[in-house]
Amino acid sequence: LEFAPDNANTVYAAAWRVERKPWTIISGGYEGGIYKSNDRGLTWKKLNNGLPQGLIGKSDLAVSAQNPDQLWALIEAPEGEGGVYRSDDRGEHFRLISTKKELLDRPFYYCNIDANPLNANSIYVNSTSFWHSVDGGKSWQKKDTPHGDNHDMWISPLDSNLFVQGNDGGAAVTMDGGLTWSSVNNQATAELYQVAVDDQFPFWLYAGQQDNTTIAVPALPPYSAPAGPKSFWMSVGGCETGPAIPKPGDPNIVYSNCKGRFGVYNKSTGQEQHYYVGAANMYGHNPKDLKFRFQRVAPIHISPHNPNVIYHASQYLHKTIDEGKSWNIISPDLTAFSPETQVISGAPITRDITGEEFFSTIYTVKESSVQKDLIWVGANDGPVHMTKNGGNSWENVTPVMWPQHGRVQTIEPSPHDPQKAYFAGYRYLLGDFKPYIFKTEDLGKTWTLLSTAGSGIPEYCPTRVIREDPNQKGLLYAGTEFGLYISFDDGAHWKSFQQNLPVTPITDIQIVEKSLIISTMGRSFWILDNLNVVYQINENEKIPIALFAPKVAHRMRYRGNNPEQVPHYPAPGLDICYYLPDAQKNLIMKIHDPQGQLIRTYHVDSTATKGNETEDMATGFTSITTSDQLSGTEGAHVLRWDLRHGSDVSNRRGPMVAPGKYQIELITGFKSYINFAEVKLDPRIEANGISETDLKKQEKLALDVQRTMAEADALVKFLDQNIKENETSLATETLQVLRSEIVTAEGRYQTPMLRDQLRYLSNMIDQADQLPGKDAFDRYDLLHAKLLDLKRQVRFPGIAK
Repeated sequence: LEFAPDNANTVYAAAWRVERKPWTIISGGYEGGIYKSNDRGLTWKKLNNGLPQGLIGKSDLAVSAQNPDQLWALIEAPEGEGGVYRSDDRGEHFRLISTKKELLDRPFYYCNIDANPLNANSIYVNSTSFWHSVDGGKSWQKKDTPHGDNHDMWISPLDSNLFVQGNDGGAAVTMDGGLTWSSVNNQATAELYQVAVDDQFPFWLYAGQQDNTTIAVPALPPYSAPAGPKSFWMSVGGCETGPAIPKPGDPNIVYSNCKGRFGVYNKSTGQEQHYYVGAANMYGHNPKDLKFRFQRVAPIHISPHNPNVIYHASQYLHKTIDEGKSWNIISPDLTAFSPETQVISGAPITRDITGEEFFSTIYTVKESSVQKDLIWVGANDGPVHMTKNGGNSWENVTPVMWPQHGRVQTIEPSPHDPQKAYFAGYRYLLGDFKPYIFKTEDLGKTWTLLSTAGSGIPEYCPTRVIREDPNQKGLLYAGTEFGLYISFDDGAHWKSFQQNLPVTPITDIQIVEKSLIISTMGRSFWILDNLNVVYQINENEKIPIALFAPKVAHRMRYRGNNPEQVPHYPAPGLDICYYLPDAQKNLIMKIHDPQGQLIRTYHVDSTATKGNETEDMATGFTSITTSDQLSGTEGAHVLRWDLRHGSDVSNRRGPMVAPGKYQIELITGFKSYINFAEVKLDPRIEANGISETDLKKQEKLALDVQRTMAEADALVKFLDQNIKENETSLATETLQVLRSEIVTAEGRYQTPMLRDQLRYLSNMIDQADQLPGKDAFDRYDLLHAKLLDLKRQVRFPGIAK
């Protein structure tokens, strides 16, 4: 649609036949054309003069406010007729201006024309590349954009050098007519086809991302990087489609797919070895003529029983035990292979055969984690098959209520019961937006539809993925086109589990280390860190005051960042979750160490310490304080304990706690609620030879230093009080001299005295997980002795002469 800039009653419209079936793209027909209304759309007139009279496909329109009489049309049509048309009399007559093929290289996917509102001869076309004409469409120049595959733009009506351009990488802004652009790397808009997770610590996420590379990102920063968390991102072979599947036990090896082409990527070398099944170029073919029909997102699956067994799928299930150097076919054709669906995509004007429309291929495969050789597969044209003997024989177990040509998007053998499996089906490309989630409990003999009307998933939410939680039988998660759902009763009922997620398609779900990991089509990866709370909720009971058992925490030392940043990494620590049905003004939380000693207290108190950071430019150390505030408002809360002791020293956080079991106590009024948290050593540190005993010695020394700093502060306070009370006394001068041995003189780069020497030592022993060196212990003994001597000199209370 385009409105005449000078008359809102005048509307132009382009219409064409468009249809996308799972097996083909249809763009064009004899019914379309360009239409005009002079009465706000009440009546319409078809514009014919100078335009294609036969087949017409996708079309777009543009009008410049600088010359409202001029109407531009970019039209897909047969050879010699498609291109840029211009009318100089508001559509009464058109003439063909340009037939440049690059302007319509994939019209089904692109086809966008825009006119400069301040210069009618300046027009833009978005396609694979971004094109600009300054002479009314006679000649065209390619302009660079931050990313390829260009779709749309907005041009400022006040300054035509300012425009926003949308492409497959995101949105970019230029203020100089396209000479320079803002970044597209500041938007979490990755379109991810799936997610896989490796078994290193911290674990990494892997996926194929539309019109980009495969990508691997850490769930938490493995260390603090000077260039920030984005510097960890890496491509891991394959291409945009993925999947990228890390090898169990060796995350340096990643098995990746690119549009049906299998590769083995080695992070250590940065090279990918290619082992394509069949080694034939599949582009441009009618799929019925191919020996192997691989989908763009052809699945790769590693056996949970043997990391050397890898499955890959065309219409057959392929198996390798030597990382793709040789492949065995272990199934017959497991698809429906209906002849009417085996066509060349792109009719009737422009061929468009990328492999996305290859129909009758295996779309999902997964071996049961509880029974070896029990393998389930689902095809993108409907059938579900199962083998109990590693592929020697197969059974067609497709549900009778599963409509024809539906895509089996994800199949999920139960991690608890070998008889049970689920699959999520997807039929919206056939005009059917219903959710389809099926469950069998007898190896596919019978099936139950879990997504019936009234079950909790709306009827307009096509389903993409279903997973059963490996830690709790019958706890299900479903990803749909419009968000996330959860079932606590094995699919009988569903509830929205959207929380703070954006409304976006959920393409895949994994449950790892009691974390819920999802990939989305347009909003990147998301992680729910702590499923422990979900495991402890009874959805049918009203929740009283509750202190939930925390998830195991590992000591880590990376730097967290703000939730507004991408990627967002919370600061290291342990999430303590609690629920208050009513507001509590006198709420207190206490943390006790394994010996029962109180080490940290949190209060509902507006005067509680707020966290901040102060950097010492001379030493490079950063002093960090943490908040002791506790929320007592009604509802659910998460307190992030930083795994540190409390601190009585001004502008200092306490030492990190040693590994062990800690008691958490939530006190409200006269009632207390108790749970326990386990703190573990970072496994990488343990592998480096550091023991829990080492960290307990580090903790003790750090606590000794902190206690001595507090004593030094108390001595300074004592001295200041005596100096104030004896301003005219001869003893005051002596007290000030003693004070100067504790407190560093004001000014830059003064000689650091006792208190700052203690702070320096505290910083030194708190930089890493380690057994402090002998010098650290010796230095503490020296400083502690110095403090005791000063106390004796001023007869500090409690110190013997």
